[in-house]
Amino acid sequence: MRIYDSAFYAVIFFLSGVFISGLGLKFIANFLIVALIAVLFLVFGFAKKNKKLFWLSGLSLFIIVGSFYYFAYEAYQFQTAKIIFNKEISFRGVVVNAARQANSQKLTVELAKPFAGKISVQARPFPDFNYGDLVEFKGIIKNLPQSSAVSFLKDGILGTVQFPITTLISENKGNFIKASLLSFKGKIVNIFQKIMPEEQSAFLSGITLGERAEFSKEFKDQMSKSGTTHLVALSGYNISVLVMVIFGAFSYLFSRRICFWLTLSVIAGFVLMTGAEASVVRAAIMGGIILLAAQINRRYSFRNIIAVTAFVMVLINPKVLMFDVGFQLSFMALLGLVYFAPAFKNKFKIGNDAGFLSWKDNLLATLSAQVFVAPFLISYFGNFSFLSLLANILILCTIPLAMSLGFIAGAIGLFSVNMAVIFGWIVNLIVSYEIFAVKLFGNMDFLRINSISVPLIIAYYVFIVGFILYGEYYPAMFKHSKKS
Repeated sequence: MRIYDSAFYAVIFFLSGVFISGLGLKFIANFLIVALIAVLFLVFGFAKKNKKLFWLSGLSLFIIVGSFYYFAYEAYQFQTAKIIFNKEISFRGVVVNAARQANSQKLTVELAKPFAGKISVQARPFPDFNYGDLVEFKGIIKNLPQSSAVSFLKDGILGTVQFPITTLISENKGNFIKASLLSFKGKIVNIFQKIMPEEQSAFLSGITLGERAEFSKEFKDQMSKSGTTHLVALSGYNISVLVMVIFGAFSYLFSRRICFWLTLSVIAGFVLMTGAEASVVRAAIMGGIILLAAQINRRYSFRNIIAVTAFVMVLINPKVLMFDVGFQLSFMALLGLVYFAPAFKNKFKIGNDAGFLSWKDNLLATLSAQVFVAPFLISYFGNFSFLSLLANILILCTIPLAMSLGFIAGAIGLFSVNMAVIFGWIVNLIVSYEIFAVKLFGNMDFLRINSISVPLIIAYYVFIVGFILYGEYYPAMFKHSKKS
């Protein structure tokens, strides 16, 4: 078996071990499953005289490695924590994440000595806290609520506090680079707010920087119903636009080698600045690998890139594989783009012409992603609309222009807000159109699915995999038979 095939299967087995452990199976149960799989590969290997099956028998041991890693990570989380639960105490901590809400602040706090661990704090709207603030709290740290324990644990949060007494002790106790990037992000958002109306500036902040704090509940619902929430969740599409803009701008000034390193640095900074959500990290890692392959003139396999990207993210935090909805949706959408889109093009003989304003590419990309994530959207959110295909086609064609002009307006605004207003007028027209489309389709309640059963999900993906295999391999076989 070739090295890159061995690496691929080793990663897949490792991820399988993490996934199985996330289901709640004990380590001994995982060991028995691995033993059974290894024996089956050996039996079929001898029967078929296939060396590849022998290799898979050995590589299946990586399931045990993945399972062990999951349990070791979980044990480390709890053993290193020092928290007093269900008792009113005073404690200090550094704010590592601050999210503004309608009538409160949601803070993620890293506890300071003599305590240790990470907690979630629901604080009053004032005083306003930011990343790096050292705060003294007085309140009761409660155990994680059973209903949402998993969503907290995947972020390393071990307890919650509701509206404690807060006192700011000092500022700038966080990482200097991250603090600087967050400050820069705040300046850009502030520029958008100065040169555009409130709703338009909030949407532009969303598609360029992933900022969603200023959205009203009604507009969030409209984005969800129209299937356009991914536009402000900084998916791979947004990152690809950013890479094209940055690399294109640098290419006029620097050599290809310098452009490569500068683009990688900007992407890494952008990930930190926007909160390092699963979809952004996934897109950034993949983009970095593809840029590296292009830089060293090496061929790359999307299959292996996807596997390595998932491996790196799970290695950082094994909880994301099973419990992070953003991680799952991001990778399922990516699988749709990589595997379903080519099969669909082969089956229906779609050419490479992108169409006016790339409407064909946008249709194919949206359809491929939606086909793969639809059961997840229905299962998690009870909401999937077929109209989202049309909504995305009408909006995606203008997103690159809006993002590009938005970045330019933000850069100019750092020196002169009055000059940025000129770009603000143009961006405002584009963004107003996008908001209109979101609201239009978000208010349509027909062609919507709200529930789906597990057997139907299984049958659905079996059909999709069959379609991909048919679309990818059958045309090639048919051409070969005609030649012969």
